[in-house]
Amino acid sequence: MATGDDGDDAGGAAARICADLVRIDTTNRGEGDARPERPAAEHVAGLLDGAGADPVVVESAPGRASVLARVPGTDPSAPPFLIHGHLDVVPADAAEWTVPPFAGEVRDGCVWGRGTIDMKGTLAMTLAVVARRLQEGRRTRGDLLLAFLADEECTGEYGSRFVAREHREFFAGCTEAISESGGYSVEAGGARVYPIATGERGTAWMRLTARGKAGHGSKPAPANAVAEIAHAVSRIAAHRWPVRLTPGVRALLDGLADALGTTIDHDRLDAEAARLGDVGRLFAGTIRNSANPTRLDAGYKVNVVPGTATAHVDGRYLPGTGDEFLATIDRLLGPAVAREFVNFEEAPAADPAGPTFAALAGALRAEDPGARPVPYVMEGGTDAKSFHRIGITSYGFAPLRLSPDLDYLGMFHGVDERVPIDGLAFGTRVLDRFLDTR
Repeated sequence: MATGDDGDDAGGAAARICADLVRIDTTNRGEGDARPERPAAEHVAGLLDGAGADPVVVESAPGRASVLARVPGTDPSAPPFLIHGHLDVVPADAAEWTVPPFAGEVRDGCVWGRGTIDMKGTLAMTLAVVARRLQEGRRTRGDLLLAFLADEECTGEYGSRFVAREHREFFAGCTEAISESGGYSVEAGGARVYPIATGERGTAWMRLTARGKAGHGSKPAPANAVAEIAHAVSRIAAHRWPVRLTPGVRALLDGLADALGTTIDHDRLDAEAARLGDVGRLFAGTIRNSANPTRLDAGYKVNVVPGTATAHVDGRYLPGTGDEFLATIDRLLGPAVAREFVNFEEAPAADPAGPTFAALAGALRAEDPGARPVPYVMEGGTDAKSFHRIGITSYGFAPLRLSPDLDYLGMFHGVDERVPIDGLAFGTRVLDRFLDTR
C-alpha cells in the first residue's frame, strides 16, 4: 500500500509525473485546433513501459494520439475494469496567471499549471499507483485496462470515440470504469462530503441558422437573418428551465441531508443551494436543463444585410428529459431558425447502490474516517459518454482530500489551477485501496 510518507512513494511520484505532464502543452481549442497529444502520449507510454506494462499508442489523425494498456489480472474469468482519462487541456492565458500555466511549478505545497485538476493530476495518480503495484507484484483480479485519451475537451472524436469505435476489441468484456470529476472533499457544516459521480447531463451542442434575404443596409429588410438569430438567442437565454428531480439528483439530496444533519426543501432548491454554499454547488446546476448561447456569427460589412446568420448553443439535459428539452428549444427558436447538432450525447448513469459505488466509498472511508461519500450527477460531460455507447458504465472518481479554502470547483477551466501535493498522496492511497477490490 502506498503510504504518502516520503518523496519516493506513489504520492511523491504522482506529483512529479503531474508536473512533467503539465509541461507538455496539449491545449485543445476545439474544432480541430489543438496541439498534438502525441508528446504526452509518448511520455505516458514510456512510464508504463518502464513499469512493466505493455502500452500501445494509437492515432486517430496525425499527432492526435491516445495510449491503451492492459495489465493482466490474476483471474482470467473475472471481468476487466477500465480507468480512463484525457491528455488534453483547455487554453490558458498566461497574462492572467500567477505562474506560467505550462511551467509545472511547485509552490506552496501545490503543483501549479493548466491540467493539474482537469485532469493530469488524476492521470499522474493512476500512473504512480499502477507502477507501484507492478513493482510490488500486486494485481487486480480481472485485467486492468488503462486509456489515456486525446480530445476530451472537444467532442472526443479524436480520442474516446475513436478508440471505442476502432479499438472495440480492447474493451471486450468490460462493463465498468472510473474517470474524472468525483471523489474530492467538500467541507460544510462540520461534515466532509465526497461526491462520487454516478451520472452526467446529456450534451446537445447546437448550431442555429437563420436565413433571410441579403440586401443593402439602407433599405427595409423584413427578412433580416441577423435580427431573427438575435431574437432566438435572446429567447433561449431568457428561458427559465423548470426543476426536474431525477433519481440521481434525489439520491444526492438525500445523501447531503443525512451527511449534514439537515433538511433540504425540494420546493426551494435554488435557495437551498445558496444556503449550503460549496455543497450546494453540487446540485445547483443539475436540478434543471440548461441552454447557453456561446457564439454569434453574421455579416461581413456594415452596409450589407447578410442572407444568413448563425449562433451556437451549449445545451445540457438531464437523464430522461431529452425529448422535453428539444421540444422546448424548438418552441423558443420559432419557425425562422433551424437547428443542427454539433455534438449530441445521451446522459449516462451508474448505480449508486451497487458494489462498485460501495467499494469506492469504502476506499475513501478507509483513508479518511470522517468521509461522507454521496452520489451526484455532473453538470458537464466527460469521455464516459463515449464508453456508455459500448456498454461501459463510468463513475466519476478522482479522489483528493482538499483544504476548505481551496476553490477546487472554480479551478476547472479557471485561472491558477493547482493541485495540493498532499491531496495527490491521499488520492494514490485511495486508488490503491480501491484496486484491491477489483
